[in-house]
Amino acid sequence: MPLDLVAPTAVLFLKVYKVKPKPFVPEKVNNTDTYVRNITDGHIWHRCKMRALYADTDRSQVVYHGNYLRYFEFGRTSLMRDVSYPYLEIEQSGYLYPVIEIGIQYYSPLHYDDQVCIQTRPADLERVRIRFDYIITHEQTGEIVCIGFTKHCAINIKGTPVAIDDKTLHLWKTFPK
Repeated sequence: MPLDLVAPTAVLFLKVYKVKPKPFVPEKVNNTDTYVRNITDGHIWHRCKMRALYADTDRSQVVYHGNYLRYFEFGRTSLMRDVSYPYLEIEQSGYLYPVIEIGIQYYSPLHYDDQVCIQTRPADLERVRIRFDYIITHEQTGEIVCIGFTKHCAINIKGTPVAIDDKTLHLWKTFPK
């Protein structure tokens, strides 16, 4: 079978058994591409875009599953930068937020040079933990590629869990619902 006809096993399973996510139908917020509202559930998401690199693909010519976590990171850091609180500033203030848990569901593969939209939003907030949610879509088709989350623990530079810093708390409280 030619390599371009090979689909990753998980994606093939989802298509055969008709497993589909809830639709994601974005509309611009305030006439900007930076924030979109999913009209199916009303949630507001931060949006950034990138292209799938050739180096992101595997032998089956689709984006390797682990690289979606890099896309999550791109979405997360873009959100933080766009709200004027980049990770470098967080680290300089003595806080670190390592990933302690991840979850991801794949629905459709990406290929080299596909334009990708990464939607990110602050989700759960606990005393020392935060969670970001993600929806990655194919820009041309609007098809959902994957849905996921990352959970992070606030620690100081010694590695001790600490309460979430004030600026991050502010983001969670003020991010549009």
